[in-house]
Amino acid sequence: MGSDSRTRVRAIFRRQGDGSGAMWTGHPNDATIPLHARAFGIEPTREAIYRFLQDDCRWIPADSAYRHPEGIPMFDTAWGMGTRGTLSGAGCFAEAENPADLDRYPWPDVRYLDFEPIYREIDRHADRMVMTGLWSPFFHLVADFFGMENYFIRMYDNPAIVDAVTERIVDFYVEANDRFFSGLGDRADAMFFGNDFGTQLDLFLSPDLFRRFVLPSFRRLVEVGKKYGRVVILHSCGSIYRVIPDLIEAGVEVLHPIQARARGMEAASLAQYRNDLAFLGGIDAQSFFVEATPAQIKEEVRRVRSILGPNLVVSPSHEEILPNVPPENLLAMAEAARE
Repeated sequence: MGSDSRTRVRAIFRRQGDGSGAMWTGHPNDATIPLHARAFGIEPTREAIYRFLQDDCRWIPADSAYRHPEGIPMFDTAWGMGTRGTLSGAGCFAEAENPADLDRYPWPDVRYLDFEPIYREIDRHADRMVMTGLWSPFFHLVADFFGMENYFIRMYDNPAIVDAVTERIVDFYVEANDRFFSGLGDRADAMFFGNDFGTQLDLFLSPDLFRRFVLPSFRRLVEVGKKYGRVVILHSCGSIYRVIPDLIEAGVEVLHPIQARARGMEAASLAQYRNDLAFLGGIDAQSFFVEATPAQIKEEVRRVRSILGPNLVVSPSHEEILPNVPPENLLAMAEAARE
């Protein structure tokens, strides 16, 4: 696919595709890399796999730019609780009742962002479609800060505290992304951020609650991408078909990963949005990618392209490529995508 990958994918994302094939491998898991590299006879690096498959895209998130001098993470949802990271239960704002209760938390500071290493990495892939920006998973973070069940209950019994936590998180991501894209220049074309708000069967919350508590933050983030002329790609796993029109109205231009086995997310159902969206993904990675033969993979790529094309970048329906995916199936997807 060579040096015209960036141009071709840009056209697809702008819904101006001419039928030329394009693909994104996704993100081979660390444990997957040596297995696939051995099968392909190449060095065991993620980039070597991309080059072997003639991948058109690179995902270079900007989150690693956050470097607090004391090693404090960007967001520690278990702050003060003796543990760090995502909790299965309640996070440090589980008992918060008033916005003032949030003031003691060590909120991230944009002063601790150094984007120069990210820019240098992006410069290494000037001939590819680089998808970048901070991942900005505010929905997950709010759920972790409260505990997910508690988060949803608070939407009813204390919406002001939900709004306050959401606003603090999104304020940071908006300013951080603004700084990132203001310094990016024309190095990359796409803003890529993600929040998984769908289950296998439906949304985590009703469309009305989604519009009240989640969609406004999507709009704020999308506005940053639009300000700098980027194509806006939204990642959400799961069944989100009931709010796709809302996402389009908010300015989302590309939808990823098209979880094919989630309710309402099969290609035939999404074809109604071909005039409003481009698509990234669509080849089922839950079971089909693992169990199918290479010939079946190629037929599925052709089928999905016939439904969602020409503005489709072929990719697995989940970006994380696990070790149980046969390397020959990944190669088959790449070959069919280039047809």
